[in-house]
Amino acid sequence: MVGHDAAAALAIDGEVVAAVEEERLSRVKKTSDFPAHAITWCLNSAGVDLDQVDVFAFPWRFSPTVAEEMISQICDSDMPVTAKFDALRGTGELYNGMISRDAVYDDFVRRTGYELDPNKLVLVPHHLAHLMCGAYLAGGGDAAFLVSDGRAETLSAVMGELRNGVVSVFDESSVPMTSSLGVAFGRITRYLGFVPNNDEYKVMGLAAYGPPPHHNPLLERVVRLHENGSYTITTPRDTGAYYALFDSLFGGDSEKREQFDFRVKVAGLAQHMVEAITAHQLRTLTARSDLDHLLFEGGLALNCVANTKMLERSPFTGMEVSFGASDPGVAIGAAVYAAGLRNRPTDAVTTPYLGPSYDDRQVLETLAEYADRVEWHEEPDGASVAERTAELLAGKNVVGWFQGRSEFGPRALGNRSILANPAFPDIKDIINLRVKHREPFRPFAPVILESEAPRVFEMGKKTSSPYMTFVFPVRKEYQERIPGACHVDGTARAQTVDERQNPALARLLRAFTARTDVPCLLNTSFNVAGEPIVCSPRDAVECFLATEIDYLVIDRFVVTKKAG
Repeated sequence: MVGHDAAAALAIDGEVVAAVEEERLSRVKKTSDFPAHAITWCLNSAGVDLDQVDVFAFPWRFSPTVAEEMISQICDSDMPVTAKFDALRGTGELYNGMISRDAVYDDFVRRTGYELDPNKLVLVPHHLAHLMCGAYLAGGGDAAFLVSDGRAETLSAVMGELRNGVVSVFDESSVPMTSSLGVAFGRITRYLGFVPNNDEYKVMGLAAYGPPPHHNPLLERVVRLHENGSYTITTPRDTGAYYALFDSLFGGDSEKREQFDFRVKVAGLAQHMVEAITAHQLRTLTARSDLDHLLFEGGLALNCVANTKMLERSPFTGMEVSFGASDPGVAIGAAVYAAGLRNRPTDAVTTPYLGPSYDDRQVLETLAEYADRVEWHEEPDGASVAERTAELLAGKNVVGWFQGRSEFGPRALGNRSILANPAFPDIKDIINLRVKHREPFRPFAPVILESEAPRVFEMGKKTSSPYMTFVFPVRKEYQERIPGACHVDGTARAQTVDERQNPALARLLRAFTARTDVPCLLNTSFNVAGEPIVCSPRDAVECFLATEIDYLVIDRFVVTKKAG
């Protein structure tokens, strides 16, 4: 595989019916391995054999033309001659062994044991796969678009329009991967002691602990904005060199990088850089396009703080960031491209709940295996599950909530979640330290009924936010009522829920609010630091037993730990 976050998706008659990340099944977080488990599950879930699949789509296209461009970039660079030869040798090995069409085909055959008809393999450009994911999940209508991530084949950002199913890219505004905003943000992530391509959201969260910067040395010395909407970012490739650059820009050293205030300052500058560059891109996009709706996809679209500012400060009346905005979503996008976006059924359901589910027998078999350590009670129906869980959450209990099909993407959206009562000011500390085993500065998201959200949050142009991809100010009168769900700056990355999309979670929210008069629940992913979100009942029980989660609710079963 190329990149990270391997996944598979299945579209039948133009509708995405199954999708799952490989990590959920292999239990290797953010794996880039061939998604063998994910492919097998998608096919089995729909009762489809490999022979019945019309097209196999792969979300990268390193064509010979792209390869020529890669060679030219190396030859035209200012690297020493010996470094150019090393780079050319490495690129050749990568192309022939992993990313060429022949390599992709051979890898598929080797890992599946299936002799695929070569004509059935379609390679989809990476940014196009990102766009198709967002367009499909937004309903397939006309929209302006921006795709920005670490890298695609040779670019890191593109913009343009989608009209009547036809994609037009504004080529002059495209950004080469050598000036990748995602890579630059990732290098600052590493500089602050975090893991690139994984921990960027920690930098975003840290930024809120300080005031907005008065001036930004990154924009003064590292970034150049161009009139056509593109930009140039100059940071050295070598880790030691960009550490030295950042130390000189930020006044840092190895000791200061460990200090909270210094990290907050640097995070604020990095976040401001993202906001300034995306605002620059949107100025060009709005000048070129008269469409009033925006699709934003790619890894940068997970920066929900920047997303809200992009929408509110632009002329766009609406903006969508899908649950598959980052790299897992290209599996959906490639499938949609192969199926044809125009073939999307008008009644296709837009849902993130596309992964595995488990029946009562499978749940009970799992619980029986742990009968020496857990005990459980079966509730008669969904209403009683909601009432019992609301009763538990009214106290200072942390509940693992496992319902239906697992959600796709990096956010827990209420089917594999850890829930708690945000009315307790110290609930974040309890979960961070006793359950998640992660940094204490990390915020949690509130989940709320869509109908209640405008009463609690200043929603701006948004009427809903079902995927936690936007941040909203918490209204003053509610900041003291839900302190556990408020970030240090008085905002929250809210998830809105309605009865149609997630009836079990909506029922729980209604029961909890009726019991406590608290309008939302605190929602975080059901996992611990370094582990993928749980997928199966076994994953859930193991996580439950390894943490200080108080109760586990799997479908209709309320599970507790045995004393001693």
